[in-house]
Amino acid sequence: MDVTPELLLHAYRSGIFPMAERRDDPEIFWVDPRRRGILPLDGFHVSRSLAKRLGRMNYEVTLNRDFEGVIDGCADRQETWINDEIRALYGALFELEQAHSLEIWQDGALVGGVYGVTVGRAFCGESMFSRITDASKMALAWLVDLLRRSGFILFDTQFLTPHLATLGAREITRADYRLRLAEALEGTADILSKPLAAHGSEVAARLRRLDQAR
Repeated sequence: MDVTPELLLHAYRSGIFPMAERRDDPEIFWVDPRRRGILPLDGFHVSRSLAKRLGRMNYEVTLNRDFEGVIDGCADRQETWINDEIRALYGALFELEQAHSLEIWQDGALVGGVYGVTVGRAFCGESMFSRITDASKMALAWLVDLLRRSGFILFDTQFLTPHLATLGAREITRADYRLRLAEALEGTADILSKPLAAHGSEVAARLRRLDQAR
């Protein structure tokens, strides 16, 4: 079966997502984890060191400026599940405004970022990368702040990694994820409806207040 952008969106709405075994493997397969990673939008953990980095503003943050650059950054590792077909499919979703990227820049160079797919009020995170210390954490902090203000209620990370766990991510069952996804699909949210925060210290302060209030 040929995978089209429409089929890919249907898969996300059904709770599954594609991967490839490796970069040069032309085949893709569908994944439906028994344990699903999520990043609670009201429980993002901002450490003191990350708060300091966010507040320095010796960097620039953009949305959807370099989607292809973010995918290439995520694939720039020894082993990756991003093959040519996956890269093309997400590029097509980006053209349909169903996939988005958030970029971190320093001295004019792309140093970190994250990308994912939006369905309803869910953001399905695909991958992230860092070329400087904490760039991916900074990207996630800015993204979580934007998603909350834009009306999203679910941030799917697919799997739980030690890196994500330090930021407040946790695992839930497949059944729990399906319930949360169904709720998210009942409404709509637009990541483009709100501007990025004015300053990194604003992002850190908002996220820390929410986390401490839980």
